[in-house]
Amino acid sequence: MKALYDLSAPAKLNLFLHITGRREDGYHLLQSVFMLIDWCDTLHVELRRDGQLSREDLGPTLPPDDLVLRAARALQAFARPGQGAHIGVMKRIPSEAGMGGGSSDAATCLLALNRLWGLDLPPSRLESIGLALGADVPFFLRGRNAWVEGIGERIKPVMLPQARFAVLKPPTGLETVKIFGAKDLQRATPAAILSGFAANDVSQNVNLTEEIFHFGHNDLQPVAQQLNPQVSDALEWLGTQGLSARMTGSGSAVFARMNLPSGTKLSDPPAGWKFRVCSNLAVHPLAGWVG
Repeated sequence: MKALYDLSAPAKLNLFLHITGRREDGYHLLQSVFMLIDWCDTLHVELRRDGQLSREDLGPTLPPDDLVLRAARALQAFARPGQGAHIGVMKRIPSEAGMGGGSSDAATCLLALNRLWGLDLPPSRLESIGLALGADVPFFLRGRNAWVEGIGERIKPVMLPQARFAVLKPPTGLETVKIFGAKDLQRATPAAILSGFAANDVSQNVNLTEEIFHFGHNDLQPVAQQLNPQVSDALEWLGTQGLSARMTGSGSAVFARMNLPSGTKLSDPPAGWKFRVCSNLAVHPLAGWVG
């Protein structure tokens, strides 16, 4: 095997995001449901036999040392001497959006190189490597929609009904560190329980759909709206389309379930804003690549 092409790295939406506390080391404790959507980056990975790691930007320019290269370096510690890779990245998921694009790229890179280099590392080892890169990486490695707790390491698969979502990203993003560092961030939301979310029962009771997609809230949203007024503008724009929106993750993107009558057309978003109607995914496109 010398190359792996057209590898998908899907984005995620946080259906809700509650901050339930803070550890002594400063990490925030969260509860959320992460949902995969079909807004994807694409990676191409080719084998190098000189032990070098290189990256080619096939779309927007990425930072010189992004999560893809960091993931490759972390995994290369388990590779045989001389094993390297050239990684092409077609970036489509907006940055600083709260959609997990960088973490998803890192997870797809780990899955690809684990196969390309013939390492056969088990899921637990890959997830350990991934967690050191970013809290969202283990979720993408698991490859299924999930109830997530702790700092992102406690992951339980959940079933979600098929649905479509309007996702809108304003031109300016948000830095995660600024949101989590805000003094007035809500950090004591009472813990919810999975049975309260009722995700395990959605396949049996279609009436739960609306309840599931409107469960909870995003504790980061009020702070984000203060730091970046365009978050409020994005929420308002989706509201004018008849949609009930909220922010995803710790970025500036907002989303709303498309529950409008069939044939309804949305107006064009403001110039320079990134907008897409997405469907959720039951599983990651590379599910089953490990373990």
